[in-house]
Amino acid sequence: MRRAAFLLLAPVLAGCATTRPVAEAVRPVEVQILAINDFHGALEPPQLAVVAGGEPGAERRVPAGGAAHLASAISALRQGRANSITVAAGDLTGGSPFASSQFLDEPAIHALNLIGLELNAVGNHEFDRGTAELRRLQNGGCVQNTALKPCRVDADFPGARFRYLAANVKTADGKTLFPATAMKSFGQGADRVEIGFIGLTLEGTDALVAPDAIRDVAFADEAETINTLVPELRRQGADAVVVLIHQGVYTEGRYNDKACPGLSGALLPILGKLDPGVDVVVSGHTHQAYVCDYGQADPARPLLLTSAGSRGMLVTDITLSIDPRRGRVVARRADNTIVQSLPYDGPGGVLPIDPGFTAYPADPAVQALVARYVAAAEPIARRVVGRIGGPLQRARNASGETQLGSLVADAQAAATAAEIAFMNSFGLRADLVPGSGGTVTFGQLYSVQPFGNVLQVKGLTGAQLRALLEQQFASGSNTVERPNMLQVSRGFSYTYDLTRPAGQRIVSMTLNGSAIEDSRVYRVGLSNFLAAGGDNFTVFTAGRDLPGGGQEDVAALEAYVVKAGTIAPPPLGRIIRLDAPAAPPPED
Repeated sequence: MRRAAFLLLAPVLAGCATTRPVAEAVRPVEVQILAINDFHGALEPPQLAVVAGGEPGAERRVPAGGAAHLASAISALRQGRANSITVAAGDLTGGSPFASSQFLDEPAIHALNLIGLELNAVGNHEFDRGTAELRRLQNGGCVQNTALKPCRVDADFPGARFRYLAANVKTADGKTLFPATAMKSFGQGADRVEIGFIGLTLEGTDALVAPDAIRDVAFADEAETINTLVPELRRQGADAVVVLIHQGVYTEGRYNDKACPGLSGALLPILGKLDPGVDVVVSGHTHQAYVCDYGQADPARPLLLTSAGSRGMLVTDITLSIDPRRGRVVARRADNTIVQSLPYDGPGGVLPIDPGFTAYPADPAVQALVARYVAAAEPIARRVVGRIGGPLQRARNASGETQLGSLVADAQAAATAAEIAFMNSFGLRADLVPGSGGTVTFGQLYSVQPFGNVLQVKGLTGAQLRALLEQQFASGSNTVERPNMLQVSRGFSYTYDLTRPAGQRIVSMTLNGSAIEDSRVYRVGLSNFLAAGGDNFTVFTAGRDLPGGGQEDVAALEAYVVKAGTIAPPPLGRIIRLDAPAAPPPED
């Protein structure tokens, strides 16, 4: 209707143009877009810090995050802004702390409803529990789609008041799982403008989610999807186009460094193909924080590229100045704002409030919600299951090995009676730090493995094992620059050298001191996620299915810890790199 009215009035306006006083020039309409990404059900402050400046070793670290503080920050940033919308770029749920994940991320949806989120592009973790459960999060209700019962705290789950967008997630009938786009009007009368939003996830989502969870959908090319929709939105009257995409970049700059030095990552080739009609790209997935003027790299695409890190620790405050007559953006700017929350006493000591940044008090309504779900989760989480002799962390050594990954692989080998077990590094979501007397609780184990994957057994030859390990460095997003290291169980070890050619980087493999034989079939334990080729480890799909498995991964880990009584941290040395230190971890 707006478009038709504009066309009918165009001749009259043109006739008056020569008599319009210069003083009556149209002022741009300013629209605020507040953006988050990768919230991951972070109800409570995550006891992490935003590095806000300073030299290496003396960085200025600001405590941040927590749903109640995020609500307060967003409310404060909206003050005085007549035209405002809050949006997200995916992974709001999935991979969440215990208090949210134990209740199927219902509390995260409740919190985001209270915060006033309006749009969210689906991310890969939104699919962790399957498309049926994701539809339930959107539409509400208490139908059970997983091993956990829904609606255990609130008997009537209303679903998300915000709208999921899934432009490149195709169902069997050729439609999209959720709407591809959304339009939002701002202002009144002649000063009214409209912004079109496109929401989508990375095309490689199928490599990051267990295939059974997404068997009824397919993921299309990101740039092709966006470029098809931009002219459609313009035809519908969009004066600006904003893309919400769950894919991202890396930068060597700090959280609000506008220069974005050392820009890299999987989103860059997508940006290079985009229709020049895109004005802003709100991104995620890499958990990085940045505000980049992409026009400096590509003048043909002067878009603004942003990301707000993760876990609600930052909010990106974007302002678009839009000329309502010409229907175009005439200026754009953005800043990442730290959601400073509470001081905390963590492994590095007490981190106090930084007076140089705004401290946002907890929003009472959201805080009451969080407290209710934390209280409901506490008796489940605090059950002691065993003891460990020291903290087990996800941080990798120079060879890419972790003690926590070794423990989980050992547990999976025991549960499946496997000769060798593999654990994908980024399936480990929290460190395992013992409490008083070395105690470990079920809640801690669940935080380590919150996805509910099921264990399986495959038969792989020695030659297939070699090809599998080569895929750590050359398969999809697994590269020499960003290796994706599999953690391995006790008794199996290998050496590698990244200076060698592709296909020759695995130098040796042994099992209990004997060399792996190319023709022999080995019994391999793993999750259903890996068994279906997750994380680009497609060699697993060629393995022969063997009897065994069937347990959830967290149940296997619990059984292993319970049986051991007290676990000593596994010694490192199962994975040995023969050349230089390991590269940074891959995208999450």
